[in-house]
Amino acid sequence: MNRNEFIIATAVILFAAFLLGWFASWLIHRLGRVTRAEMGELESMAQQLHDAEEARDKAVRELEEREAELVGRVGKAESELQSVQGELKESHVEIEELRDYIERRLGKHA
Repeated sequence: MNRNEFIIATAVILFAAFLLGWFASWLIHRLGRVTRAEMGELESMAQQLHDAEEARDKAVRELEEREAELVGRVGKAESELQSVQGELKESHVEIEELRDYIERRLGKHA
C-alpha cells in the first residue's frame, strides 16, 4: 500500500466514522425529543397533580377541623360524665342515709 492509497483509505475511514457519529447523534436526538402531544400530556398531568394536591390539602384541613371539634366534644362529655358521677355518688349517699333513717324509724315502732 503506497502513501496515496493510505491517505485515501484513512480519509474514507474517517468520513465513515463521521457519518456514523452524525447518524447516532441524529438518532439519539430524534428518539429523545419531546413532541408537542407529549408536552400537552405532561402539562395535563401536572395540572391534575396540582388539583390532587389542593384536594388533599383541603381534606387534611377539614380532617384537622373535625378532629379539633371532636376533641372538644369528648372533653365536654368527659366533664359532664364526671359531674354526673359525682351527683350519682351523692345520690347513693343520700339513699343510704334515707334507708338508715327508715330502718331506725321502723325499728323504734316495731
